[in-house]
Amino acid sequence: MKQGVQKFGKFLSAMVMPNIGAFIAWGFITALFIADGWIPNAGLASIQPYMLYYLLPILIAGQGGKLIAGDRGMVMGAIAVMGCIAGVGGTDGQPMLMGAMVIGPFAGWVIKKFDKAMEGHMPAGFEMLINNFSIGILGMIVAIIGYYLIGPVMTAILAVLTAGVDVLINHGLLPLAAIFIEPAKVLFLNNAINHGIFTPIGAEQAAATGKSIMYMLEANPGPGLGVLIAYMLFSKDKMTKDSAPGAIIIHLFGGIHEIYFPYILMNPIVIIAPIVGNIAAIFWFVLMGCGLKGPASPGSIIAFMSMCPKDKMVVTLVGVLIATVISFLIASPIVRMAGSKNLDDAQKQMSDMKAQAKGTASAGVQLDGVKELSAVKKIVFACDAGMGSSAMGATKFRNRLKASRPDLTVINTSVDNIPADCDIAVVQTTLQERARKSAPQAQLVTIGNFLADPNLDDLFMQLTTGDSAITNDTAAGITEPIQKTVQNAIKKEVINADGVALNLAPVTKEEAIRRAGELLVKQGCVEPAYVDAMLDREKLVTTYMGMGLAIPHGTTQAKGTVKKTGIVFTQYPEGVDFGEEKAQLVIGIAGIGDEHLELLSKICEALEDEEVLEKMKTTNDVDWILKTLS
Repeated sequence: MKQGVQKFGKFLSAMVMPNIGAFIAWGFITALFIADGWIPNAGLASIQPYMLYYLLPILIAGQGGKLIAGDRGMVMGAIAVMGCIAGVGGTDGQPMLMGAMVIGPFAGWVIKKFDKAMEGHMPAGFEMLINNFSIGILGMIVAIIGYYLIGPVMTAILAVLTAGVDVLINHGLLPLAAIFIEPAKVLFLNNAINHGIFTPIGAEQAAATGKSIMYMLEANPGPGLGVLIAYMLFSKDKMTKDSAPGAIIIHLFGGIHEIYFPYILMNPIVIIAPIVGNIAAIFWFVLMGCGLKGPASPGSIIAFMSMCPKDKMVVTLVGVLIATVISFLIASPIVRMAGSKNLDDAQKQMSDMKAQAKGTASAGVQLDGVKELSAVKKIVFACDAGMGSSAMGATKFRNRLKASRPDLTVINTSVDNIPADCDIAVVQTTLQERARKSAPQAQLVTIGNFLADPNLDDLFMQLTTGDSAITNDTAAGITEPIQKTVQNAIKKEVINADGVALNLAPVTKEEAIRRAGELLVKQGCVEPAYVDAMLDREKLVTTYMGMGLAIPHGTTQAKGTVKKTGIVFTQYPEGVDFGEEKAQLVIGIAGIGDEHLELLSKICEALEDEEVLEKMKTTNDVDWILKTLS
């Protein structure tokens, strides 16, 4: 049942979210130019009804048809919804937003069934005629159905829903909606309830009164903000505490509410805080007669306040503060008593929840082989709408990659519009089936959270070094004594004075890598075949790490040639050309099993101080080098 609701909710969201820009344009025209707007203008205000009654329903119906049957479904949906609009009297009736959500997918389904029936039966030379006339004739028929049936029925349903909302408001019960809204958000139904339910009802109210409280119920950033502040101040887990300030900025100003869901999942009882905070805020909004001119999407404080009538700015802001303060006061003692629960565990739980919703598990990252890695040029982060979490994830991953892989293009889009030249698509687990249909040529990387996920770390490692990182699942299966054994093994001597070569004259990249490999052979770390594997690795993906540092190492296939874990250090003060960059330090490494990953991490950690790194490039002090890298 829950899976069906989530699937239905995501479909509603997928129809509305790509068109939110049109809703915002309509909201701004309403807020600015109607009689009680910021700068009243009767002429410009006349645009507003045409957008509400015609543009928005056509866009939603077209998108609904497209989700079912591609471009042909989009045209069918746009034709069909005109029947609904005409059936209720155009601008004299009710806005057909909900009607569009019904007839658009229905029209797409009709043309999809027709196309499937015609497969293999299309007479040669008549393809264009049949394709065009089928849309024209079937679109007309569905529009007639919309005129006589769907339009009037949806008008009646909307009237009942609107009347129900009025009853809740008149009897002071609307605040109780928060009891359902906040848990539904954490179950990833936030877009569905906001744009699939509240936006159509809100549009009806806004058309009649110029504003609607329905736009405020889900989009208020205050409840989530209070929870994040509580974690920032009182969490006992350092990672969680340190991550909260960044999450606050993304939540409050970016409007991506999903960012605080893992903090709820860490301690599910914390859900009480946003529920009570939102109840108080909705009560305040009802009491003060508040409402927004249009939907606040994304739910940032910027969007929330920009849709606010000018005479309600202060009281609306007070409502956000009320939600924040009450949510914070309730969440704080819960967070204090919760111990040191880890954000990683909550994010994994979030990923598992999404996987269960589709009955699938994360496929992980499998990019093994020279052909696949060398061919990767474009990475696409995709979410439902392509505007929120995927944009945030793409930006973070792009910044993470730019020092070592500036050749890669990282963009974001909606899951249904992944471009044909995408090599790797990064999507949340629940969207993987849609991603496969949208981009069958792409390799999928499924994740639970766009900000921090083991599969993202694995993808980064493979793209920058060609190796696969140890996943959280693997680490979770390692017992504490074994972990200590691994840690102690890494602490053993991995470099000595014979493995250090300073003040070397410039050579080619290949010669520098070969020299480092031969030093590893002399140290007894590897067999001679490992040297060729280091050169193969460089052809696969550059081992230049940025800041004048390269860390060449062998391919995964060469693990059998490694005798012991070790490091060699070669210094080229004038630099060695690694593509467009020069490396003054070429540090060769070899590791037993997965110890080379630990070596990579430790070297980067040791050299993260720029002063230490710069000194490394020119120093003659071998003892200092050994001490720094030991």
